[in-house]
Amino acid sequence: MKPLHCSHGHENPPNSRFCLHCGEKLEQAENGNRESGLALAGRYRIVRELGHGGFGRTYLAQDLNRFGEACVLKEFAPQVQGTFALQKASELFEREAGVLYQLKHPQIPQFRELLRVKQNGEGRLFLVQDYIAGQTCRAILEARRNQGLRFNETEVLKLLRQILPVLDYIHSLGVIHRDISPENIIIRQQDGLPVLIDFGGVKQIAATVASQVMASSPATATRLGKVGYAPHEQMQGGIVSASSDLYALGATVLVLLTGKEPSEFIDPQTLTWVRSRHFSAIPLSPTLSHVLEQLLQPHPRNRPQSANQVLQALTSQSPQIAYSPPPPPSPQTQATVAVAPAGIAPTPSSPPTPVAQRSAPSGNNNAALGWIGKLILALGLILAAGGFGWWAGNLWIESQLRSQQREATPTQEDFENPVISPEEDDEPEPSSDFSQEEQQRKQTLRQRRMNLGIEYDFYVSLVDQAFWNEYPAQRGSSLSTDPDEARLREAWDRIAANLLTQIEQLDLSPQAKAQLGSYDQTDRDRWKARVNRLRVSSRTLYDIADAKFFRVFPKQEGETGSEFLDQPMGQIWQATVADSVKALQSREALERIVFESGDRSQQMSGTLQPGEGKAFTAQLSADQVMDVDLSTAANALFSIYSPTGNTIFLEDSRDRSFSGELPESGFYEFVVVSDADEPIDYQLDITVENPPESAFSVDESTED
Repeated sequence: MKPLHCSHGHENPPNSRFCLHCGEKLEQAENGNRESGLALAGRYRIVRELGHGGFGRTYLAQDLNRFGEACVLKEFAPQVQGTFALQKASELFEREAGVLYQLKHPQIPQFRELLRVKQNGEGRLFLVQDYIAGQTCRAILEARRNQGLRFNETEVLKLLRQILPVLDYIHSLGVIHRDISPENIIIRQQDGLPVLIDFGGVKQIAATVASQVMASSPATATRLGKVGYAPHEQMQGGIVSASSDLYALGATVLVLLTGKEPSEFIDPQTLTWVRSRHFSAIPLSPTLSHVLEQLLQPHPRNRPQSANQVLQALTSQSPQIAYSPPPPPSPQTQATVAVAPAGIAPTPSSPPTPVAQRSAPSGNNNAALGWIGKLILALGLILAAGGFGWWAGNLWIESQLRSQQREATPTQEDFENPVISPEEDDEPEPSSDFSQEEQQRKQTLRQRRMNLGIEYDFYVSLVDQAFWNEYPAQRGSSLSTDPDEARLREAWDRIAANLLTQIEQLDLSPQAKAQLGSYDQTDRDRWKARVNRLRVSSRTLYDIADAKFFRVFPKQEGETGSEFLDQPMGQIWQATVADSVKALQSREALERIVFESGDRSQQMSGTLQPGEGKAFTAQLSADQVMDVDLSTAANALFSIYSPTGNTIFLEDSRDRSFSGELPESGFYEFVVVSDADEPIDYQLDITVENPPESAFSVDESTED
């Protein structure tokens, strides 16, 4: 019998119930997991099964190429019949995997690769991702419920503030999780941060295949999500959006707060949350109460439309979330007026049962109406006016909000002239204690800075940093007007002049310079998301930015760690990255290589200016043989990256060629950057040979 392994990789005798090294319970000893100990592709050794469903099974494994590091294998084996159905499922799975591997966020398990293996003559398909050590919110809740406890408001507010940026990130890429619940949020053991796991896209594939190639009803086959957590439109029609994820997050928070399941709060007739059952059961602050009210709105249009809206509501004094108002009442539908909580749109009620009309004697019309008829007519007019007024009021409010947003959002015209006028500038006039020469020198520096559109406070911090590096004895101190410090002030001005010259050479856009001093991790995450949508990695983005930045600031080369990013010079590097993102988005620095049917080779050529970079992407398949040759000047660097980044063929290299078999499918990246002092020409030749045709492309190694 094969030895058993715990999640830490410790080997134990067969039939062991607990790990002899760390005491972990060995679940496979009870489950009889026959896959335990199996090594796939000679690299991933299965430890035990973590779960299974309609799409396949999930295993805990060890990556033998990473010294036994724990990882997760998701096997894709949908319950579909027939060769066509299986082929369709595999195509969809590869497409979904291509989306998932682009997710680069510290609170999402990294998807490493798509793994094909052949075992006993049959192909198997796996998705490999990082293993997250920690406990799910469900496990924590269950442990607390056994003690009569649950999550408190402070804890769920912290959870919301830490998980909402993750949702904002994936939604910005067009990715919907589809299955948010306490089971799919892990509180990471390492740092206590929530990690979002088990994206529903892989599960959705099996449902999609069932609806497309099998006899299942589309409405049933495409349904995905947990009852009580997924909103009505997702469960009934398979419709998902950012608001459906936010609904599921609201349901998750409510379960954690109350310790009760969604079925205890949902009206079985309307399938909507009953406010009196859950909000009255626990004391909540007005902020959290209002936010949950809005997250759990039954109609998606009445919910917040982005995670960022919810985050702002949690941090603002007035926890109202802007929403898109429902359409105005139909002229033939009677409206009822109701008072809604702050920030919640009143939802139209069902029209009241009309009062039966009474027959009236013939004669004068006014008399025929009678006092009841007059009352009904008056009420109808009042209600109609109220409905119209409510609708018109919402339209007016919405127009005002849009107008304010337009006024608050900078446009291209705002940055066309970056010059700062003396009236807008914060720099004080040079001291009268200075000599005329020094005063003139400082005035010249001030004018150059204002022409560049650089704020005074950032300018001082930037020059101080460089000055203190050259004169460490002055670190932390400010220069006075004392004549004895005139030479130090002259040195400070000299350094300032050099820095302004370098910034001029960097040729940053007005938009990038306007934000100097305010760049942070949020900006870097947003840039990564934007280039990922272009099928470009952040590694390629930074290659292009580095070429431009380090050409002007060569002494800073190698200084890109977290400490550097927090410094003023790091702000200039980030401004360079911001401009590089735009160059990629505009395709100025990016070109897609497409191999048409029958094509084996492609050739790209052009000219790079000093410090300029160009990226190329090509969608290629695993097992293809690729030959790459670059012809260019000696002062150029060349990089080739695989889709997941797990394989780096060349990186900032002086080598000009590569030949070999491709390890994975997806978009490969080729980056050429110039560190020459003059324009250089380049020619990039790529040839791709397909492997022999086969029904299923797999790793030919046979596993026992």
